Amino acid sequence: MDFAIDPSLQELQARTRRFVAEVVRGYENDPRQDGHGPHEALRDELVGHAREWGLLSPHAGREFGGLGLSHVAKAIVFEEAGYSPLGPVALNIHAPDEGNIHLLEQVASPAQKERWLKPLVEGRVRSCFCMTEPAPGAGSDPSMLQTTARREGDEYVIDGLKWFITGARGAGFAIIMARLEDGNATMFLADMDQPGVRVERLMDSLDSCFTGGHGVVRFEGLRVPAADVLGEPGQGLRYAQVRLAPARLTHCMRWLGQARRAHDEAVAYATQRQAFGKRLIDHEGVGFQLADNELDLHSARLAVWHCAWVLDQGHKGRHESSVAKVMCSEAQWRVVDRSVQVLGGSGVTGERIVSRIFRDMRAFRIYDGPSETHRWSIAKHIDRQAAKAGEGA
Repeated sequence: MDFAIDPSLQELQARTRRFVAEVVRGYENDPRQDGHGPHEALRDELVGHAREWGLLSPHAGREFGGLGLSHVAKAIVFEEAGYSPLGPVALNIHAPDEGNIHLLEQVASPAQKERWLKPLVEGRVRSCFCMTEPAPGAGSDPSMLQTTARREGDEYVIDGLKWFITGARGAGFAIIMARLEDGNATMFLADMDQPGVRVERLMDSLDSCFTGGHGVVRFEGLRVPAADVLGEPGQGLRYAQVRLAPARLTHCMRWLGQARRAHDEAVAYATQRQAFGKRLIDHEGVGFQLADNELDLHSARLAVWHCAWVLDQGHKGRHESSVAKVMCSEAQWRVVDRSVQVLGGSGVTGERIVSRIFRDMRAFRIYDGPSETHRWSIAKHIDRQAAKAGEGA
């Protein structure tokens, strides 16, 4: 791996850092946000600023107006954007849109790209990804899909219930995972404002960083033209991996920025606040926690960069993304938890943004597969490697 950052990427990193510091952070206490995320008006205003700074949708291909960043370049830019909870919203790199843009670039037809991908990259619409279902439906195991799609002439009729659908309220379109009559999973594209689609309610959750919150979405007799099948029928599970492996990693990138922000807040406090005759940082009980933060931030960044490098080499990176997801989500959580502890009473109040990061960060250990699912996947990989080694002995 080459850890050198070329001058053009250094400029982009610095520009993103300035944008977050000079523009985005000024909106962090804007009243146009609640327990279900930033309101559409706030999101649109932030997107407009990012567009003016030349930072909108930097991960998207240049042919659609993005910067065509490599995975390693994304790691650098996304961390800087993540320094504020509103940074990923402004740059249009938050879930689920970031992952949907990647999937559509890889799988969508030219007509589908023109209809759905182009406005998504331009920040004119939002999207959602409808896979997760209440029990006994799909969750960590997508093969448990209950939502059905039956063929009727040149259309498919979709019926089913989805939940924890991030960004559902206000989304312009959805990517829907459903199983065909032969049981094979398939992805469909559908506008959200048509008959047969209903956002029943928003779910209350710890986090509040995603525009549109997390919704419960019901499909009843939704008619989707066969031309709006995303990719090939029956290939839904394979396309899910096309989306999810990089999406796990970009979560790690964004949350690394927020963990760094929490740590910086704690350091600033510990170097100024006095207790028992000296600064907090001079007490080992505090200083050692900040030292451990540095260790966790460093290891998380190395995990992100390594996985990004693997993906840039053209590998699928499923194993590496699982490793990065577990390492980063747990290390970054420890950083934020310690930062709250160092900040004391102010760390658990709205006086500090760290309490907001704390609530948002906890869910990261569950999004895109909980740590336990990824550890199971890692263990299976170890078993396969051991079997290969035994065959070659």
